[in-house]
Amino acid sequence: MSDRSMVTQPSLDREAELDRLEAQVAEALSLASKAGASAAEVSAHMSQGLSVSVRLGDVETLEHMQDRGVSVTVFMGSRKGQASSADLRNDSIDSCVRHALDIARFTQEDKANGLADVSLLATDFPDLDLWHPVSMDAEAAIDRALTCEASGRSDERISNSEGASFEAGLGLGVYGNSHGFIGRSAGTRYSQTCVLLAGEGSGMQRDYSYDSRRSFADLESPEETGAEAARRTVQRLNARKLPTSEMPVLLSPEVAKSIIGHLVGAVSGAALYRNASFLKGMAGDQLFGSWVNLRERPLLKRGAGSASFDSEGVATRTRKLVNSGILDGYVLSSYSARRLGLETTANAGGVRNLVLEAGGDATSNVMKTMQDGFYVTEVMGQGVSLVTGDYSRGASGFLVENGEISYPVEEVTIAGNLRDMFRNIIAAGDDIDTRGNIHSGSVLISTMMVAGA
Repeated sequence: MSDRSMVTQPSLDREAELDRLEAQVAEALSLASKAGASAAEVSAHMSQGLSVSVRLGDVETLEHMQDRGVSVTVFMGSRKGQASSADLRNDSIDSCVRHALDIARFTQEDKANGLADVSLLATDFPDLDLWHPVSMDAEAAIDRALTCEASGRSDERISNSEGASFEAGLGLGVYGNSHGFIGRSAGTRYSQTCVLLAGEGSGMQRDYSYDSRRSFADLESPEETGAEAARRTVQRLNARKLPTSEMPVLLSPEVAKSIIGHLVGAVSGAALYRNASFLKGMAGDQLFGSWVNLRERPLLKRGAGSASFDSEGVATRTRKLVNSGILDGYVLSSYSARRLGLETTANAGGVRNLVLEAGGDATSNVMKTMQDGFYVTEVMGQGVSLVTGDYSRGASGFLVENGEISYPVEEVTIAGNLRDMFRNIIAAGDDIDTRGNIHSGSVLISTMMVAGA
């Protein structure tokens, strides 16, 4: 490994860099128009960051990352071509445009192709408080990762470590299209992770903790992350199996977010127009209890997914994907919307800060509400079909008796159908996990099949 002092996260003039990216986008759009494209869109980006990983008190990797790129999409009527390059010199951009045009000439016509409707493009660009650069040298990053791991390993019941890591990064982007739209974005991101093991032999257990934020000041201390990783790992020692039965199932916030992710996948445009979703045609139907509200908040300050426009330049807006239990719409780009005869929902590039609001039978202590059942903290495997809604995944967690954790559980399967699981959600807690693009607290499902010994 090179001398630590040689690796730093360099300073950056945000506005000057955005100006350069915007000039390159404008150049590509001009070249596309001159070369015969009927319409075009271009995105250019740059990112840089610092990443370090440690294990058992030693530095394993130390990396400074820097990346640039441009993506050009051209339309020749209803034909589409796309090309990208990691070189932003003028001759490379010219080559990228010409390659995109060559591809368009040989693709099939598709009436759904084209830019977003000009009337839907963003005109307001509020400050979403996403830019929080700090000077982060390699020594500071290494010390933070080492402190994180040491905090976790200070528990004498921890027998080994898979390591700790810390990352700091920033990114800038400019999107433009031949409607005359230009949108600029800038954001920072910081994260840390610790993965630990406890026990020996066949009784060994593994768990982790992490944090991820837009602002370094919002990141929890490395000691907290390490200590939480140790607590979770030790709590899993002496795990047992459960007898097969139907019982209430409480999903931890991390697992609940995956269930919401399956909903998003099933109501996304590509799954719908390909007839690969069990929720096709269900907009306007009651999928959940009347207390359930799932709100998209793309303008949330410091949010992981915050943006004032989507990847087609369409203005984002706060909306309820699920309103009083009713599926209020889909997750659509311009292309998928046209395929379905609908209008884009400003979701080119995905959802942005989707929040399950607390509610139902209880919010502050959902485990007490459940009384007896299975608290799921981890799911494994790929047993989810968005075509049928069938759900079957390996799980681990804890048996809950009289509203309290009784003992850890492993090697069981939870199974059902997503349609039934949605309908049987009876509570969502206020312990909302705001890390990432989906925000959720604990979710209580009144009954599921739990298959064990």
